[in-house]
Amino acid sequence: MTQPVRSERALLLTLAAIQFSHILDFMIMMPLGPMLIDELGITTHEFGLLVASYSFSAAFSGLFAATFVDRFERKRFLLVIFVLFGLATLACAIAPGYATLLVARGLAGAFGGVLGALVQTIVGDTIPFARRAKASGTVAAAFSFSTVAGVPLSLWLASLFHWRAPFVFIVLLVVIFLFIANRTLPELSHHLSREKRAHPFIDLFAVMRDPNHWRAMTLSAMIIFSGFTVIPYITVYAVNNIAISQHEIAYIYLAGGAATLFTARAIGHWADAAGKVKVYRIVAFCAMLPILLVTQVEHASLGLWLVFTTLFFVLVSGRFIPAMAIITSAAQPKLRGTFMSLNATVQSLAMGLAATLSGFIITQDASGQVVGYGNVGYVAITANLLAMWYVSRIVMHDAHPNLPDVAPK
Repeated sequence: MTQPVRSERALLLTLAAIQFSHILDFMIMMPLGPMLIDELGITTHEFGLLVASYSFSAAFSGLFAATFVDRFERKRFLLVIFVLFGLATLACAIAPGYATLLVARGLAGAFGGVLGALVQTIVGDTIPFARRAKASGTVAAAFSFSTVAGVPLSLWLASLFHWRAPFVFIVLLVVIFLFIANRTLPELSHHLSREKRAHPFIDLFAVMRDPNHWRAMTLSAMIIFSGFTVIPYITVYAVNNIAISQHEIAYIYLAGGAATLFTARAIGHWADAAGKVKVYRIVAFCAMLPILLVTQVEHASLGLWLVFTTLFFVLVSGRFIPAMAIITSAAQPKLRGTFMSLNATVQSLAMGLAATLSGFIITQDASGQVVGYGNVGYVAITANLLAMWYVSRIVMHDAHPNLPDVAPK
């Protein structure tokens, strides 16, 4: 079932709004780091655990969801998970201390991870392959809006009221977007089989038997790992080493998000026209420059640092647009929901492992400056190069509809 062209825009904007909510919920923790460390009286390692708890929880929930996600109508399941995500975010807002906030972040990650997989699944189910990278670019604009508007506004609310204010803001967005999604999203049940499933893990086992699925998930892990070794510590490095003030951090997200608003759709359109693998490799190759700049530069003015970080936002996030079109198309259509849930698990594990590894590599000296961030950059470059080489191993079913259900080994 392909969504009619006349409703594609409303569908994609609604999915982007849902993405915006849970991406902002994840992203806001990093710029709030200095404030949380001061107000909760925690160490940098405890703060790292707050960030990683979201990713690891998302990984386990994605694995669990993979056992049953294709048994439900897409719209209803998405709305239920979105409600639960909103409640978990509310728990973050009212958490009385570090321990309860850690638990609440884990719950938010559990539901947020499933949301991300469901959104990508619906894009794969409804948008034809010829327009799928452009559609992925539209949904990826949620990242841009979260950085250009969501993060600066959330930081302003936090400075005006309290660190809890951004989570209250996200809960209000969830309520609004729930109403819109209920009216806009179509029912999607074409993936449901009339035959009774033999056992709850049958779809999961079917996904895991296809070597092409494993190749696609490996690519996904490489791309995520190469980005999230660097991303969680950009703010800490900017404040402690580059001497960017806490009040100027919002400019990093404002400039980077504003740029990606224009580049995300452009990259998606380019990938559809010139070839998704080709464009992915070009963007990934170019992304190595800002990765090196952000992790190696020791002195820079605010203006120059904004140039570096904006390039980082545009190119490092831009890789995901053709990559997600490739990865989504690697799934057998009847198993796409299960595959995307399992892929979300792999992505979340890669994200958590990347942040954890960087935490071991990075230290702070007596003056508070970050030491070892340059080595993190080399790790990111290595993973990025591996992904550029590996991407050609993925077979895209939607690009070749006559392929058998299971890709050849």
